[in-house]
Amino acid sequence: MHRPLEGRSCGVLLHPTSLPGTQGTGDLGTEAYRFVEFLERAGQNLWQVLPLGPAGPGNSPYDSRSAFAGNPILISESWLVDRGLLEADELHASGSAQERANYEAAWESKVPMLRLAFGRFRRAHSGKLEHRFEQFRQREARWLDDFALFEALHDTHGPGSWIDWEPELVHREPEALRAARSQLCDEIEFHTFVQFVFDAQWRELRDFANDRGIAVVGDVPIYVSFDSADVWANQEIFQLDERGQPTLVAGVPPDYFSESGQLWGNPVYRWDVMKARQFGWWVERFRRTLALTDLARVDHFRGFQAGWHVPAGELTAINGWWLEGPGITLFEGLTQSLGALPIIAEDLGIITDEVTALREQLGLPGMKVLQFAFGSGNDNRYLPHNFDANAVVYTGTHDNDTTAGWLRKLDESTRRHVRDYLGRGDDDLCWPLIRAAYASVARAVIVPAQDLLGLDSWARMNTPGTVHGNWAWRALPGAFTPELAAKLASFANLYGREGRPGAT
Repeated sequence: MHRPLEGRSCGVLLHPTSLPGTQGTGDLGTEAYRFVEFLERAGQNLWQVLPLGPAGPGNSPYDSRSAFAGNPILISESWLVDRGLLEADELHASGSAQERANYEAAWESKVPMLRLAFGRFRRAHSGKLEHRFEQFRQREARWLDDFALFEALHDTHGPGSWIDWEPELVHREPEALRAARSQLCDEIEFHTFVQFVFDAQWRELRDFANDRGIAVVGDVPIYVSFDSADVWANQEIFQLDERGQPTLVAGVPPDYFSESGQLWGNPVYRWDVMKARQFGWWVERFRRTLALTDLARVDHFRGFQAGWHVPAGELTAINGWWLEGPGITLFEGLTQSLGALPIIAEDLGIITDEVTALREQLGLPGMKVLQFAFGSGNDNRYLPHNFDANAVVYTGTHDNDTTAGWLRKLDESTRRHVRDYLGRGDDDLCWPLIRAAYASVARAVIVPAQDLLGLDSWARMNTPGTVHGNWAWRALPGAFTPELAAKLASFANLYGREGRPGAT
């Protein structure tokens, strides 16, 4: 395992689906390796991604069918060609590069190719690859067996949630599970194979990045989707009724992003049950995350101190209340099982003294976002002169507008504050903001790729509280130019952020 952040570092936020290319979405193929090479030339040492699991409704990586599995849409078909499981002329003809991801097209292209490769894999009995497959299946059995069965049952039952399956499957009666595993053995094997391919491809890409001094920053959403293998296989650790329906769901109260709050709808945890089980599910979740990444951004860290709980059936998040979380007890259990945790605490939003005290007690770096810094006085905690070193600073996050779009929409008073603070009299303020982040005392700076490219609001990754049109931005081929790499490298050098934080 790689060490946590040490010294001063810098990186870029770009999810693999946003990589350029001519397929429906970016994947783990050639363009991913080119991006790593760009990061190396740019003096960067961090690559932050969003959650890597199978995306849920609206293609959100934060609404996944598994907290452990990988997203099949990220699989590169060329990897399968290189290993003799596909022929190059069998791949679908490439279209033109697009600046918007087409998830439907990606699925329609990828799934038939994966099934074809799976059939050849079963017939080939190729020693080395088959041995790696068996090793993977044994190593990951604690989550993989339930996930593969869950996916096979979903394939059989069609649209809808697991709550709509036969009662004996909903409640996981042993005889029903045995019968399903027998009847669906081929589909279960297929989904196991898909996860093996994702795992192998991702680990090779991560190793390629590590060899070039670049640590991968993953993402751990605090909550999981109701329609997930995690909830179906572990119903007793969630706030569900006797039918399996959620009684309380997660969200946040009214805030910067929404006057009615955000009603996420995820089932919330029974922390008492988890504690009695030594937080075993969380231990395994972090074990898996830190096997695939070098550090992890823990989304909605404040929920571990207290979470906003809303009665199921509410239409907004307004009528909720705070319920205490596990606090330090969870992290003591994680540390006891896994050692020191290389994580970044996402401590944005409504942060109380208790949340700050928990983060500081754990010694975790928090997050600073420059888009939250201006227009509210010089004591704003997001202004660089108020930072402490134990922080990671961003111009914006995946939930923010792009910085160019944010700047364009500012009222004149706030825009004047930005100009005065940066000492700039013009409207070209994206790079001065990036420079301010690099110059700050914060331990690390991570800039969304859209901000490096100066893109306007059309390139925004996500608008909280909305379902459609998100997660679709893609870079065009050639966007990450030598000139851009040189500019970033000069910042990394000038502000002492070059180095190898992921080196062992």
